[in-house]
Amino acid sequence: MSDDIAVTGIGLVTPGGTGTEATWETVCAGRATARIDPVLTEAGTPVRLACRVAPPAEKPDEEGVRGRLWRFDPATRFLLTAAREALASAGLEPGRWDPGRVAVVVGTAAGGVATLEAQHRKLLASGPRALSPMTLPAFLPNMAAGQLALELGATGPALQTSTACASGATAIITAALLLRAGVCDVAVAGGTDAMVTPLCASAFAKLGALSRREDGPGGASRPFDRDRDGFVLGEGCGVLVLERTAHATARTARPLAFLAGFGATGDAHHATAPHPEGAGLRAATALALAGAGRTPGEVDHINAHGTSTALNDAVEATAIRELYGTGGDGTSPGPEGPSVTSAKGVLGHTMGAAGAIEAALTVLTVVRGTVPPTAGFTAPDAATAGIDLVHGAARPQHVRLALSHSLGFGGHNTVLAFTAV
Repeated sequence: MSDDIAVTGIGLVTPGGTGTEATWETVCAGRATARIDPVLTEAGTPVRLACRVAPPAEKPDEEGVRGRLWRFDPATRFLLTAAREALASAGLEPGRWDPGRVAVVVGTAAGGVATLEAQHRKLLASGPRALSPMTLPAFLPNMAAGQLALELGATGPALQTSTACASGATAIITAALLLRAGVCDVAVAGGTDAMVTPLCASAFAKLGALSRREDGPGGASRPFDRDRDGFVLGEGCGVLVLERTAHATARTARPLAFLAGFGATGDAHHATAPHPEGAGLRAATALALAGAGRTPGEVDHINAHGTSTALNDAVEATAIRELYGTGGDGTSPGPEGPSVTSAKGVLGHTMGAAGAIEAALTVLTVVRGTVPPTAGFTAPDAATAGIDLVHGAARPQHVRLALSHSLGFGGHNTVLAFTAV
């Protein structure tokens, strides 16, 4: 596999801001977005912490695309907004392409779950007559991809991927495979989720997965920190525009970076816990590096999954140490190995969107030569020490090869390898 898949556009809608620049500035500043959420508070959920996407400053008119957004589930609204930014940044305009050569691939863990919950409450309170006729079109997990294809007039493959918290990364891999197979020239790929809902928050709390540090929301998400106690539930969307390099060159588009390799594996170990030795993550990394024609010693940077849960961070840090032979005490750069960061200290865990949002941030790190800090981190424990975790402030770094890790319930492991232009 060679550097023939170009990333030509990025779009982001996150708790850090709507738009790539707003999100990048927030992540690089290390400003945590976790708050006590009023919706979760009103519902009486066991944990009320969340990272929300801010609503628009002004409600849009009911005419045109922006008006129609309000008829969709939040996950679809996020997607349509991020996709428009990604296409604009790629210099692509719907209607001025061959629609049959444009693919749409969208990852989501839960589809329009906010719509499903709201309509179920209406059903219980007032009966079937109270249901919206748009319930299924808004809820079904494939409908975000379907609505985006409709909005773009794209008649190539329109697919939805679901690998839990790795869904967005799986969508990017699927899009790359479609490009390599020659069934499309442009792929709009990413992930979206809006799971800050009473049911999802309560269910994750029952699993013991969420931070309960409500007395200090800004420091609740602490990836790789010795005092981490769970993740903060987030929402958002990330979209990449992918093209074969020859296609981008033909239309004089300058790539931001290349998707040089990727790997996907399954742990076949446990429904929710990662393999204790990180075997699946290490195998996915080996596949991504082999596809890129690179070795572990050439990896400059890793955007880690880094959820702020006890087990995930320990397993991921152990895998990084074993793969790269890193040293140091975790509070200062080790003598060897790649720099490591996690965006979840700022953005929370955006679920199926995380793999795509963090892929976009990894591309920006390559392009801009800056590694964002890991917010919430102060010191490691024995399991997370020994990796070069960037924290405190963003770090200037020339990055030629960067990896983005994404893991998901069910034992899903994905690794994306991005290289500089």
